[in-house]
Amino acid sequence: MSKSQYLECGKIINTHGVRGGLKLESWCDTPQDLASLKRVYLKEGKEYACHRVKRASVFKQFVLLEIDGVNDIDTANALRGRIVYADRNDISIDEDGFFIADIIGLPAIDVESGKEIGKLADVFNLGASDLYEIDTADGKKLIPAVEEFIKEVDTERGIFVKLIEGMLD
Repeated sequence: MSKSQYLECGKIINTHGVRGGLKLESWCDTPQDLASLKRVYLKEGKEYACHRVKRASVFKQFVLLEIDGVNDIDTANALRGRIVYADRNDISIDEDGFFIADIIGLPAIDVESGKEIGKLADVFNLGASDLYEIDTADGKKLIPAVEEFIKEVDTERGIFVKLIEGMLD
């Protein structure tokens, strides 16, 4: 599976101030991760346009961002709803970490039987831990992404899951 050079890291949800400031919903592990980027990208057709970050800060769970080329409220307002991307080389992760974009579509494999139970369709974070949405033959199933159930995530081979009775019912 080919890995995308650019990763979704947030969404512009509003303007901030009258000088082109943007308010972003962060999709990174923490809003600080997004605020620490020196450049971000906006998709223009099939291309990614680089924008140097002039200023970034965290406000509550949001990121307030000022970027080159956005200097007034009208320009900022036109970007509302757009996805913000980061170059994967600009984000550092732990040695055993991974990007969610790299595991979507991987097979979910039962560690005991070795059989594929489905494919990872999405990852949700509702607070305490992530939830993996697995697209199975019987529909979509949610599995908590905790050590008890997710035994290994290999970005090449798949996600190895320890099932318990009733988990896929």
